[in-house]
Amino acid sequence: MHLTRRIFMTAAVSSLALPALANVTQNPIPRFTFVSADGGFLDTDDWKGRPVLVVNTASRCGFTGQYDNMQALYDEYRDRGLLVVATPSDDFNQELADIGEVKQFCQLNFGLDIPMTDIVHIKGEDAHPFYAWLRQNAAYEPRWNFNKVLIGADGRVRGTWGSLTKPDSSTIRDLIEVDLPM
Repeated sequence: MHLTRRIFMTAAVSSLALPALANVTQNPIPRFTFVSADGGFLDTDDWKGRPVLVVNTASRCGFTGQYDNMQALYDEYRDRGLLVVATPSDDFNQELADIGEVKQFCQLNFGLDIPMTDIVHIKGEDAHPFYAWLRQNAAYEPRWNFNKVLIGADGRVRGTWGSLTKPDSSTIRDLIEVDLPM
């Protein structure tokens, strides 16, 4: 894509997305680690230079159909650098008992291969440090399952969305496109 067209698209996307950008941050996210559902850790330092969509999930929620949207988005853009991360949480009493059950449920019902953290708290005093930072720096705390946070390639929060916005919505997709190489 020509540079002038890319600049125009960036400006157009930014102006169209202003309502969703109420929770943007001026500073990049600091380093956080999550325990990975596959063992080891997911480190936010590894996210640098790429857009990352983080979605708090729950296996028994009415929005679990969005797992399909998350996987489709990841499949479409992973080769260009997009990372989609599921953070299972039982803060709304809709997650399975342990991460092994969550992984099995997601693989059997949705064929997920997106990165997934261990079950974490996303709100309140026990919130994972990533979510505590979002609350303090972006005035954002998930109000239900399948809330989304888009971190730009520069490490700044690009926007946050609730459960009703699908992960592959045009609003989120357009913001992802701005940060992906051609």
